[in-house]
Amino acid sequence: MSGLVGQGVARVDGRAKVTGAARYAADNEVPGVLHGFLVMSTIARGEVVEIDTRAALAHPGVVAVYTHADMPKLTLPDFPYNRPFIPMQDTRVHHNGQPVAYVLAQTLEQAQEAANLVKIRYRAEDPVTRLADVLDEAFLPIAFRNRPNEIARGDAAAALEQADVRIDQTYSSPMQHHNPIEPHTTTAVWEGNTLTLYESTQGVILSRKAVSDAFRMRPEQVRIISPYLGGGFGAKGPTYPHTLLTAAAAQLAGRPVKLVLSRAQMYTSNGHRSEYRHHIRLGATQQGVLIAIADTSTAQVTRIDENVYNGSDSTLHLYACPNVHVRQMGVRLDLPTSSYMRSPETTAHFGLETAMDELSHELGIDPVELRVRNHNAVNPRTGRPYAGKHLLECYRAAAEAFGWARRDPRPGTTRDGDEYVGWGMATETHTYGWIESEVGLTIGLDGRATLRAATQEIGTGTYTVLTQVAADGLGMPLDHVTTLLGDTTYPRASVSAGSSTMPSVAGPASQAARSARDAVIALAVADPRSPLHGVPAEDVVTAAGRLFARGERGRRDSYRDVVARHGRPVEVRGSGANTPGHSFGAVFVEVRIEPRLGRLRVSRVVTAHDPGRVLNHRTARGQVIGGVTWGIGFALMEHTMVDPTTARVVNPNLSTYLVPVCADTPSVEALFVDRPDPDSTALEARGFGETPGTGVPAAIGNAIFHAIGRRLREVPFTQDKLL
Repeated sequence: MSGLVGQGVARVDGRAKVTGAARYAADNEVPGVLHGFLVMSTIARGEVVEIDTRAALAHPGVVAVYTHADMPKLTLPDFPYNRPFIPMQDTRVHHNGQPVAYVLAQTLEQAQEAANLVKIRYRAEDPVTRLADVLDEAFLPIAFRNRPNEIARGDAAAALEQADVRIDQTYSSPMQHHNPIEPHTTTAVWEGNTLTLYESTQGVILSRKAVSDAFRMRPEQVRIISPYLGGGFGAKGPTYPHTLLTAAAAQLAGRPVKLVLSRAQMYTSNGHRSEYRHHIRLGATQQGVLIAIADTSTAQVTRIDENVYNGSDSTLHLYACPNVHVRQMGVRLDLPTSSYMRSPETTAHFGLETAMDELSHELGIDPVELRVRNHNAVNPRTGRPYAGKHLLECYRAAAEAFGWARRDPRPGTTRDGDEYVGWGMATETHTYGWIESEVGLTIGLDGRATLRAATQEIGTGTYTVLTQVAADGLGMPLDHVTTLLGDTTYPRASVSAGSSTMPSVAGPASQAARSARDAVIALAVADPRSPLHGVPAEDVVTAAGRLFARGERGRRDSYRDVVARHGRPVEVRGSGANTPGHSFGAVFVEVRIEPRLGRLRVSRVVTAHDPGRVLNHRTARGQVIGGVTWGIGFALMEHTMVDPTTARVVNPNLSTYLVPVCADTPSVEALFVDRPDPDSTALEARGFGETPGTGVPAAIGNAIFHAIGRRLREVPFTQDKLL
């Protein structure tokens, strides 16, 4: 074994990305391609009465303008399709920004110009757009993907009545959007009855299922290619209408079609984080021991679906509390269907971790100590103690690195010149999944290995970590292994969502590497031409691409020579089961507030995380930096605004929908416990990517309270709320 796993090696795909050699979905040059552009509805509720396409069709370069009258009848796919309807199959309009016509032209500019010439007459109905207006109509939705929306253990109501201390507050967050750098894009190419899609997706296998279902095709008739992703954050996990409509338009036109959504179109086409209200009641003893949590959340759903994507897992599992009642409610609005957005549990976690800080202040107990007293050592999925949970060590390590012991707990007492200084902290946790996956590994006649899996590189370092895992298992140099991802012709593997990639794919990659190594060793010891002939297979070790007899380093062979003598490549597959779970951590934040202007900046962040074994310290640290940055955006900036009359998003661009830039984000000290989780078959690592950032919004809010004594329960924490 080479010991590559765990090292912070540089990204193997880094050079391709910074030099432009990496080909993203829209970069593929397809001969004869037409450019598509969608015409979006300008009403939120109602019906299309008439569409006049004559001026658009007369525009130079325009090849076709399709409407509901032209589109083939498609079958509504099941999950992972993200709408309860397919647009342009009838005249009904369900939200502002719904596709109602599809323009094809020789160039993108011609298609955009022609789209503005399409005239549409509607029969409009008044939309309902604000959660606050219809909270009295909240209802308990049906279970989503077998996850119930009401869960209870013990008797929370009775325990709250008996509690020495109670916290009863409501927390809220607005609608938010993902905004990956790369827009959603689809290029559809038909060849007879087979379809190839160059697609920006977090799940090529799931996309294939949705498309093949919609067109009533066998899965093997559809190929999805997505080797690189320019960000997704959950937005590219499901399949959306634009993918199906582009495939249908290409079929109608008899030519390839490329569609790249505009930034504004992404605000109504690809899901979002729902507006969210969160009512939390905590009951505790005078010693700070939780005896009851009652948690009711209310999120936006639509008139035709009721999926709730923002779970309350933290409330259910994070702290040891015998009496818990969680209800996840929905309110129907005339807005697009929401979806998963990075760390979807953050909305509920923000309320819980803010309420815990309020409880600590009420009791006069240090916020870290309060969490330690309520630490949950039992895995709620199994009912057994965690075998590898080290959250308490995260608290200790991050608190020490931050200097938490020097904190004066009195709000508003710490100043540096004209600025108030506040320190806050929060626990971090997030679920991770496991999806059955398979990996193929080939050792060629040149002695080099190629690993293939139909999972994706979404920016988290999947190419790098899987290359490390394979090279480590084979005993090869890192540059002797090539990893290929993002193609449905490769072995079926996990969607890159729900922090499930490494738990699902790392184990099969390791197994495939070991199997290939064993196969080559078996060839060598059985080959009279090999210097290792006759050596017991268990006495052969591998390193640097060579095979050695243990204790006899002079007897050696190489992968290249063994496979070359064999005369054909060695091919193996790897698979294996794992279990879902949670990763944990703690985040400590310092804020500085200039009181005259209410100007706030996050000046320092220290985190410590327990993701099991760290497979690559460099990529793991990158995930922490990304998570912290995301949490700062959630806490201080991000807010999708909707016109209440038209249900139109009024800030659908990055000039008015604000996200953090480098100047908004301080340096981050990222610590890792880095202890193997014996329950994980993914080289004892857990899924981790979405854990960093879950506690950041609450930690910032808690730091604001410490700085100026004002408790903010609604994000974003804008200047008007500080003044």
